[in-house]
Amino acid sequence: MKKSELLLPAGSLVKLKTALLYGADAVYAGTPDMSLRTQSKFSLEELEEGIRIVHEAGKKIYLTLNLYIHNEEAKKLPQFVETLKRLKPDGVLMADPGVFYYLKEHAPELNRFVSTQANICSAQTVKFWQSMGAKLCVLGREVTFKEMEEIRKECSDVELECFMHGAMCMSYSGRCLISNFMADRSANRGKCAHCCRWHYKFHIRMKDGSVKELVINDENKDNFEYLIEEDFRPGEYYEVIEDEHGSYLLNSKDMCMMPRLNDLLRIGMDSLKVEGRNKTEYYAGVVARAYRKAIDDYYANPETWDYNNYMSELMTLQNRGYCLGFHDGKLTNISQNYEYTRTLGEWLFAGSIVEWDGDDAIFELRNYIAGGEEIEFLIPGGLDNLKLKLDKFEDAITGEITDKVSAGQGKRIRIKPDVWGMDINEVKKLLPQYVIARKFQGLNGENKEMYGHKLEEWDALCKGGAC
Repeated sequence: MKKSELLLPAGSLVKLKTALLYGADAVYAGTPDMSLRTQSKFSLEELEEGIRIVHEAGKKIYLTLNLYIHNEEAKKLPQFVETLKRLKPDGVLMADPGVFYYLKEHAPELNRFVSTQANICSAQTVKFWQSMGAKLCVLGREVTFKEMEEIRKECSDVELECFMHGAMCMSYSGRCLISNFMADRSANRGKCAHCCRWHYKFHIRMKDGSVKELVINDENKDNFEYLIEEDFRPGEYYEVIEDEHGSYLLNSKDMCMMPRLNDLLRIGMDSLKVEGRNKTEYYAGVVARAYRKAIDDYYANPETWDYNNYMSELMTLQNRGYCLGFHDGKLTNISQNYEYTRTLGEWLFAGSIVEWDGDDAIFELRNYIAGGEEIEFLIPGGLDNLKLKLDKFEDAITGEITDKVSAGQGKRIRIKPDVWGMDINEVKKLLPQYVIARKFQGLNGENKEMYGHKLEEWDALCKGGAC
């Protein structure tokens, strides 16, 4: 059986290295002037280094040229394509047919992939792009598993990719005009302002034409509910909720396909993509590690495979609540987060080992750590962790000793070999450069209640229930 590829985003060189360390088979990246990756942290020189690192590791890297071009970008295509030919990536992701055709004519040696922005949702569309010379087609997020299975069966001689984990877009595979209208930032040109997650407040128009804010207070909040009814769905009411934080009409939960991963592997999807180019290296490492272990375990013994063995790892990530996207069919209200737009989770990214200075670990902080607090280092190659408590912290540059330390501006501490409680050579083997660490934060009050509610919804969704 051909194994599915685990594909991770590489928004920077560090994230690329972290994704590889924790088990990615391939990464995708881009530069701001060549793709929708307008927030890419790659310079051209770093991109070249990244490609070298990936290929030396025997892995693959795909570059993105997936914007819909205007005349201004069309003039730059020759230069972009010459750069791509020099870089020699393993594939180039495109959505615009004009861009695809240009590469076919001027760089036929490059593997041409069709991006999710092209909205591929049928076998017929896959066959069209295949006839144009596409090596791989990325299916739209809107494709159900039933449809995916049919497409896989009808299109057995072309590579197929699907999204497996990450943020969901309220629009049709990113075809969103809200950001362009609200913030003059085009989502189709990589500048989405995520207006769907903004706070909105209720207002009412008075008979005299004046508009006033509809104030909901302790006296009137229990008197009525606000419902939306669409003309062609009489009797179907959608509740509109506003609390002290705002109203979140368009705020989707995050996609997590771990409970249905065995479906994707069983039908032989060629590539399983993780979204999150702007997320931290902690996100890249945790997601890669969890899915790497899950994929390997499935191929080793599909009969005993159980998604519950890996979900606790994914729950250490800050998230808006998880959903299964369109996998099971029509979306329900359980896929929306009407309560808040912020991400919640009980664990925080503590930092990472950026280098080993002899037997000293140089640890770059990403969150506050107090003396006696436990941090756990995520060992690559499985789901085991190495826990450590430090009573004192030594600044890696000045040598200053403190009993607590805060992150900021590349703040680093030096961890001496005697604190690990085991042979330092074994520690260095378990925790190579770019290993990430986390700390337990916990939640309280309203956040704890909301997070618990999302966990209950997720459990019901995984079991095929409804909210």
